[in-house]
Amino acid sequence: MTTVRILIAKELSNSFHAWGTYIGYIVFFGICGFCTWLSSNNIFYTGQANLLSVFHVINWTQFFMIPALTMKSIADEKRSGTLELILTQPVRVSELVDGKFFAYLLLALIALLLTLPYYITIAFLGTVDHGTVFLGYLGLMGMAACNISIGLFASSLSYSPISAFFIHLGIGLSFQFLFGFLAGLFHNGFLNSFFNYLSLEEHFETLTRGILDSRSLVFFLSVCILFLSLSKLFIYKSRF
Repeated sequence: MTTVRILIAKELSNSFHAWGTYIGYIVFFGICGFCTWLSSNNIFYTGQANLLSVFHVINWTQFFMIPALTMKSIADEKRSGTLELILTQPVRVSELVDGKFFAYLLLALIALLLTLPYYITIAFLGTVDHGTVFLGYLGLMGMAACNISIGLFASSLSYSPISAFFIHLGIGLSFQFLFGFLAGLFHNGFLNSFFNYLSLEEHFETLTRGILDSRSLVFFLSVCILFLSLSKLFIYKSRF
């Protein structure tokens, strides 16, 4: 764990010394702020004191921002040769991937924490279901974690960050949109349940409605473990 903590600190230090991180935060808050407060479908449109529309805006914004954040994570190091240099040190592949994962997850968490003024503002304007808000943020963290793990996997497949970005989008859209669309084609039965379970959006929707379903939490965790394991496998194979 000491090595993982060092790698997390290194990744965070590199991120906060790069202008790209701050530009990413500005773009994130610009999009979320505009859609939440200024667009024609703003938070006051429903006339209810809830953050459901805000959660959907944040979810789709981070869906496109996270691939841009993670696309260089491994691909750049493979292309420049620094990956081999790092792994010649007493650093295991699993520690490298875990360190990057938790560092990016902390960056995502910081972004979500900085949206708390939205929650505070709505709480002043009306009566808010605090449990639903908590589960909504939990859902956003779950979605961020899944997208980060997919991003690391996509980056481990490629030497080009741009290729990693589009690989991530392809996989991410399958989990966030395609599986839900396929579930809608089958109104009931096994295939409907199967594709609904594979849909990240369906699990996110469950949490934002204030329903704490352990299956959603298990699914988020399973997606993270799957893609982080695949990332470690492909990095390990690329060394030989």
